[in-house]
Amino acid sequence: MPAALSILDLAPIAPGRSARESLAASVELARAAERSGYRRVWYAEHHNMPTIASSATAVVIGHVAEHTDSIRLGAGGIMLPNHSPLVIAEQFGTLETLFPGRIDLGLGRAPGTDRQTMRAIRRDATSADTFPQDVLELQGYLSGQSRVPGVQSVPVPDTEVPLYLLGSSLFGAQLAAQLGLPYAFASHFAPDALFEAVAAYREEFQPSEQLDRPYVIAGVNVFAAEDREEAEAQREISYRNRTRAFIKRGQGQQEFSDAEVDAFLASAAGQQLASMTKYTATGSPEDVRAYLEAFAESVRADELITAHHAQEVPDRVRSVELTAKAMGRR
Repeated sequence: MPAALSILDLAPIAPGRSARESLAASVELARAAERSGYRRVWYAEHHNMPTIASSATAVVIGHVAEHTDSIRLGAGGIMLPNHSPLVIAEQFGTLETLFPGRIDLGLGRAPGTDRQTMRAIRRDATSADTFPQDVLELQGYLSGQSRVPGVQSVPVPDTEVPLYLLGSSLFGAQLAAQLGLPYAFASHFAPDALFEAVAAYREEFQPSEQLDRPYVIAGVNVFAAEDREEAEAQREISYRNRTRAFIKRGQGQQEFSDAEVDAFLASAAGQQLASMTKYTATGSPEDVRAYLEAFAESVRADELITAHHAQEVPDRVRSVELTAKAMGRR
């Protein structure tokens, strides 16, 4: 059994709902996670995606922190090439100052969006090339040991903001190992290189001030309900909506029926999209427990970060609660 259980909240905006409702649901979800014994809740930076409300990730973290008491909150992750390291250090140094001992900073190098939006962010195609140096620069600011003469991030928090590297390839795994940082693999949507990347991370890991041994977090999707039939129905609705959002991109306001979505999923392109959610636990609490334990054991994960995708907020909260109870968290 993994040592820790956590949540990735994508702050989804369900069909017919508003972003304000989505953010209120994120607060409700975090409170349920806090009650249920989860270690942390993370929010991801995405841009120009009408179905995700966490683009201003640091703002969302601060809002949820104001409405919770003890659970760790963080970015899973900030796409660092979209920003200057100094600005991110200022944001997360401020968050840690306001909520000491509760803030995490996960970092990725993908754009979190499409090419046109990359240009709107003012990111160019070479921004990711300096990611390793940018991580070190950010680390220096947050520890009060700036690598840039004459420049400091303010405020420097009295307590540590731990860094995590996120990835879905060997690059992120090897960099996390080289820097001695925890490594979170995005197996909830990019499963292909999971075992190869984790093996490389463990083999090449070098201890650091933050971490003396490898620490692996693996992402997994969860639909937990009172019985398997209900959970499978929730999964079908959620993954249909996900597919519908995918095929609508670039199609304007065109709508697609369930039959059209199912036909797409039966195609080669649809099968490729469906394979992205290969690691999904679905069913009763007993079903979910068996799946998560086997998954954690297969990858030797120190922590699982679970993404609960039920469309209706009460179902999502219930999935969080049932999973925690099944996994013995309180």
